[in-house]
Amino acid sequence: MPLALNQSIMRIAIIFLLSLLSFQVQAQKDPNAKAILDKVGVKVKMSKGILVKIQLVSKNNKGKALGTKMIQLKMKGEKYLLNEGNLEILCDGTSIYNFDGLNTISKSSLAETEQTLSPQKLLSGSYDKDFNFKLLAQNANTATIELFPIDRKKGFQKVTLIIDKVKSALANALILDKSNNITDVKVLSINYTASFEDKLFVFNRAKYPKNVEIFD
Repeated sequence: MPLALNQSIMRIAIIFLLSLLSFQVQAQKDPNAKAILDKVGVKVKMSKGILVKIQLVSKNNKGKALGTKMIQLKMKGEKYLLNEGNLEILCDGTSIYNFDGLNTISKSSLAETEQTLSPQKLLSGSYDKDFNFKLLAQNANTATIELFPIDRKKGFQKVTLIIDKVKSALANALILDKSNNITDVKVLSINYTASFEDKLFVFNRAKYPKNVEIFD
């Protein structure tokens, strides 16, 4: 794999992180893990705007780092804007626009992403239907929680979360895929009181180069 993260791995990590920022756990799984995740969900639900800075590191099955990406994510309700260099993913609450940083924008509806871990899916309360989870360890400051997809056809085996219990926020996530490669998602900072204008989450064709093609 080249220095740049494999795009499919990065997409899994990004979408999963967005999901983690939208927790709303309802099912009776591990009650201790549920109590911790519920606090994260309540904090997110009460926020009117969230700004997140993320580091993604891809590692092979021998633990060797293959590449690093720095991500900035802005969220407001079910809408979000994600930037990584020239790459951009915009969700206006109905459609998702994925700009490749060069000359192509791929447009898809939320209905088309039904099989992915999207923020909208989590806000609908269906997260607990997709995963089993258990609390591995905790102390006064952090908790380690493991999640396993119920659907074995998912592209990963499990996810290990590190939750900051003091801030009720995700600190780190390790995603193990079916080839035993790891995507390490580290949350560098989260601002739960960020303020964003609604127009930030409206697709504007004029902001992109004139030669950009849109495919849907």
